[in-house]
Amino acid sequence: MKTIKDSVHDHIEVDGVARDLLDTPAVQRLRHIAQLGTVSLVYPSANHTRFEHSLGVYHLACEALDHLGISGTEAERVQAAALLHDVGHGPFSHNLETLTHRETGRYHDDVHELLATGEVGDVLRAHDLEPAAVADLVAGEGRFGQLVSGELDVDRMDYLVRDAHHTGVPYGTIDHGRLVRELRFVDGELVLAAGNVQSAESLLVSRALMNPTVYSHSVARISKAMLRRAGEQLLEAEATDAETLQRMDDHDLIVALRSSDATSEFFRRFDHRTLYKRAVWAEIDDVPGGIIEADHEAITTFEREIADEADVDPTSVILDVPSRPSMKESTTRVLVNGEVRQLGRQSPLVDALRAAQYSQWRLGVYSPADVREQVGSAAVDVLGLDIEGPLVTDVRDGLYATLDQFVG
Repeated sequence: MKTIKDSVHDHIEVDGVARDLLDTPAVQRLRHIAQLGTVSLVYPSANHTRFEHSLGVYHLACEALDHLGISGTEAERVQAAALLHDVGHGPFSHNLETLTHRETGRYHDDVHELLATGEVGDVLRAHDLEPAAVADLVAGEGRFGQLVSGELDVDRMDYLVRDAHHTGVPYGTIDHGRLVRELRFVDGELVLAAGNVQSAESLLVSRALMNPTVYSHSVARISKAMLRRAGEQLLEAEATDAETLQRMDDHDLIVALRSSDATSEFFRRFDHRTLYKRAVWAEIDDVPGGIIEADHEAITTFEREIADEADVDPTSVILDVPSRPSMKESTTRVLVNGEVRQLGRQSPLVDALRAAQYSQWRLGVYSPADVREQVGSAAVDVLGLDIEGPLVTDVRDGLYATLDQFVG
């Protein structure tokens, strides 16, 4: 057994298959991938990694298994999946995932090939665990896959607390100890025991507050968009391929971006934090629906048209269109009066938080500061936005206003 001191969960005991997996290259690689990607450009202390997060997820999975009375081979599969759930991540976590997915067809949780080969596969088979079965759990499949990837997964329980701890914000505070203790299986579905509606609501509120404050902070979004653009330029210049890019860590990618003639000047901005600025920051009701549903090719066309109208270099325009707001946590299942109910049916908070999500949503158009005005005006015309000019507001206000109205 190995005992590891953790900044969130104190001491984590790692044993069995997890102990043997710990020092495999696939798991150690996670030491070099930032959990929050570019968020450290906003919160300087947010330098924690996917490695420590994976340890936290393993720890909470072990606690959940103990409370659920699950042991033996089934428990070992879940423990292995918890520790390995992030090994498919590319550099800077989710930031380049849409880019690599377009080229490879794989998201970070599609790890069947990774787990079947190399030292990870050898370790799993040495413990009589089938790599494909563990990979299925990582993808959230089956009864126990819900523990690793689902509405009540231990992944979410760890990252909310860990991200809040390392950014220094108070919004991700949840009672993960209670949540783990109150998990139950009812007819094969993972639910929270009776009396835990408020515990489930805490997950919703924490995620809703962390999103505009941390995960979708405007500077984080701009830097993510710039990093994606640099990754695209790297692939277009054939300085690397998508398969190789997907298996890089943060340091590998930084070196590649600095070394390539196609990306070195653009990445210098990222490196020195001379980031693009918001030329447009538009609310969802001001954006035509066709733009929100636009694919990558259409987005690229819009960027070229905006650059042409603004008479700027095409590299000076980045269009950032988030997907429509969704709230996966609202489908969390809770026992109420002996009946399994989705939180969205039981909690009036869900409607308030959905409204807040819509008020927080923003389409962004980013450009260098010296051409921001003409890019903003061109973007309004090209995209047909229903605004008079560049719009900049604090998206957190929408959340607090909605909650104030609800509780008032």
